[in-house]
Amino acid sequence: MTTRYKLLTFAALFFAIIVLVLSALGVINQYIQTVLMSIGINIIFAASLNIVNGYMGEFSCGHAGFMAVGAYTSSVLSLILFTDNNIIGSVLLPAWTSVFLFPVVIIAGGIFAALAGLIVALPSFKTRDDYLAIITIAANFIIITAINNLNVVGASRGLMGMKATLFAMTDVLPLPWILIWVMVFVVISVGLIKRLMGSVMGKAISAIRYDETAAEIMSVNTDRIKLLAFMFSSGLAGVAGGLFAHMLGFINPASFNIMKSTEGMVMVYLGGMGSLSGSVLSAIFFTFLLEALRPMQILKWVMIPLLLILVMQWRPEGIMGHKELPEIYTNLKTKWNNFRLAKRGEAGAGRSSGKVS
Repeated sequence: MTTRYKLLTFAALFFAIIVLVLSALGVINQYIQTVLMSIGINIIFAASLNIVNGYMGEFSCGHAGFMAVGAYTSSVLSLILFTDNNIIGSVLLPAWTSVFLFPVVIIAGGIFAALAGLIVALPSFKTRDDYLAIITIAANFIIITAINNLNVVGASRGLMGMKATLFAMTDVLPLPWILIWVMVFVVISVGLIKRLMGSVMGKAISAIRYDETAAEIMSVNTDRIKLLAFMFSSGLAGVAGGLFAHMLGFINPASFNIMKSTEGMVMVYLGGMGSLSGSVLSAIFFTFLLEALRPMQILKWVMIPLLLILVMQWRPEGIMGHKELPEIYTNLKTKWNNFRLAKRGEAGAGRSSGKVS
C-alpha cells in the first residue's frame, strides 16, 4: 500500500471514529445517522456491482436481486435467533448474544447471496453484453417473485421486526450499533475489493474486460474467474442488503425491484467503471441527491435516469474513469510542477532577452 493510500485510509478511519463518538454523545441526530448509513450501504452496493460491470466488463442489470437475498436471509436469521417471532415462535438465543453474533448474521446473508450469484454466473460462461443483462434482469424478477409468494417471510406484505435485534444490542451497551457495523463492513468491503483487484486474480478479471479470447490464450481460466467474481460481487451485495434491512427494520420485495438495480448502475457509471474511488464518491453524491429529491417523489425517477443518460453522452467513462484518487493527485501534482517549470522558463527567457537587448 502506497503512502497516499495509507493517508486516505487513516483519514477515513479518523472520520468514522469522529462520527461514531458524536453519534454516541447524541450530537448527530437520527436523521443524519440514517443518511450516513445509507451512504455506507450504497458504497458497498455500488462497489460490489463495479466488480462485474466495471472491472470485468460484463453487463449485470439485476444486482438488487442479490441484495434481496442477503436482506431476507439476514432478517430471518436475526428474527429466529434474537427475538420472539412468527416463524418458529420463541427466541433461540439470549438477546445479549446479538452484540457478538450480529456480524455473523450479516455475513450469512452475504453467503446466501453469493450462492444465488453462482446460479447467475453459470450462464455467463456462454453469454455477454446484452444477453447477460437480460439474464440478470430475469434473475432479479425471479427472486422478487419468489419472495412475493413466500408467506413465511411476509410475501408482498413485507417483513418487519429486525429493529428488535438493534434494541437488544442497545440494552447491552447504549451505542449506535447499526451505524458502527455499517462503517465496519464498508471498511472491510472496500479493503477486500482493493486487495482483490491488486492480486493476480484481479489482473485476470481486468484481462477479461479487455479481451476474453486473449485472456484464455494467456492461460486465464475465464470461467473460473467469472464464477468467483460474480459470487464475490453478489456476496457483498447481500451484505449491503442485510445492513439495509436492519437499518430500516422493515423490507418488502418492492424494495429490491429493477429501480434499485438502476440505482446501482447509476452509481457505477457515474463514478467510473473500474474505479473503486469513483464508486465511493458517486455513492456519496447519489445518496445526497436522493435526499435532495425526496420531496419530488415521481420526478425523482425522471431525473435519476436523465442523469445516467447525460453521463453516458458527455462523460461515458464516469467522473473518475479508470483512475483512483491517488493517481489523480499524482497527475495534478505533475501538471502543476510542469506549469511552474514552464513559467520559470518563460521568466528566465525574458530576463535573458532583456540582457541581450
